[in-house]
Amino acid sequence: MSLDTPPKGCSDTPVLRERGQREVFCGLTGIIWLHRKMQDAFFLVVGSRTCAHLLQAAAGVMIFAEPRFGTAILEEKDLAGLADANAELDREVARLLSRRRDIRQLFLVGSCPSEVIKLDLARAAERLNAAYAPQVRVLNFSGSGIETTFTEGEDACLEAMIPGLPATQDQGLLVLGALPDVVEDQMLALLAAIGVPNVRCLPARRSSALPAVGPNTRIALVQPFLGATHAALIKRGVQHISAPFPFGAEGTTLWLHAVAASFGIPRDRVEAAIAAPSARAERALATVSQTLRGKRIFFFPDSQLEIPLARFLARECGMIPVEVGTPYLHRELMAPELALLPEGPTLSEGQDVERQLDRVRAARPDLTVCGLGLANPLEAEGLATKWAIELVFTPVHFYEQAADLAGLFARPLRRRALLTPEAAE
Repeated sequence: MSLDTPPKGCSDTPVLRERGQREVFCGLTGIIWLHRKMQDAFFLVVGSRTCAHLLQAAAGVMIFAEPRFGTAILEEKDLAGLADANAELDREVARLLSRRRDIRQLFLVGSCPSEVIKLDLARAAERLNAAYAPQVRVLNFSGSGIETTFTEGEDACLEAMIPGLPATQDQGLLVLGALPDVVEDQMLALLAAIGVPNVRCLPARRSSALPAVGPNTRIALVQPFLGATHAALIKRGVQHISAPFPFGAEGTTLWLHAVAASFGIPRDRVEAAIAAPSARAERALATVSQTLRGKRIFFFPDSQLEIPLARFLARECGMIPVEVGTPYLHRELMAPELALLPEGPTLSEGQDVERQLDRVRAARPDLTVCGLGLANPLEAEGLATKWAIELVFTPVHFYEQAADLAGLFARPLRRRALLTPEAAE
């Protein structure tokens, strides 16, 4: 593995901009990982029974614990304007908070039905805050498929939290983006070993640990789909640390070096702290990448993880990206990734499903990363696929997860080789 920038990356590669039908989940899906992360928060979706079924199906059956999300169902009389939806919402919130005394943050989450009938959840949040703050802080954001795609739900949620963060003049690091607790703990241990001061995370596990921000706060992103939250923090005066995202051994090393450099920490201290975990990651990757080396991969736009993942797969696993599609291309956040991504693939932003299906059929890649709705039809046509949603739900960041991340792409190839021996030839 080399940490050098390739002679010619994809920084200047023309981007194919597509504006057509999209095949992705809505932003409500983000609640599934956010409700597990934020332990004293509750996400109340103001939506239809379809919204409720989506969340329940995505989350699985909760047997041993009551989930921290629910749906205030909009009935036909609400949609027809025959009922006072605001009064009904107030009653549902009162009932919820009387039953769940552990809630400290309540998010009112907009959906397609609430957006269509123009239910003002921002005003509802203000009204409910007047009744329940400071015991419970009420916020709102949209997870509607009209306004958001799959991972944008987390971006909208975190953006809604920025105005309420306290101010500080203290120096520190804010890590932006939800991580599984075990991965977050690994990251915090690495940053502590390097000597990074006053590290906080957003989202925090509990509302009492919400970070303070100010002009001496530096932010480092671990998720690439947080453009709106990033912009809101920049308006609060924070300093952005530009770095590749911590996917794979290389991405993690570059991310840690960028963070350390912003605090003036010597490079040799970083190298000493990361020597053991980076060596483990590289050894594990060497084994898994044997299945991936030389294989061609095509990314449909889904999560905004596509460009960092393509960089990881190309540079550390030897895969050949054919097309890398992303719902949105944030030039500032993606600049370090595009510089590292070897030239060659088509870059596309947005989605026109039929045109992209034509291109993937013409390319016949070894592996196609796409949404659930496209995977089965493409499998029926003889193409191996990888569900994009699994890449968000699975721990994939930093050194200890590098080989697991590669394994997510290797498994469908190994499965296809077993089912169709001719594919392995």
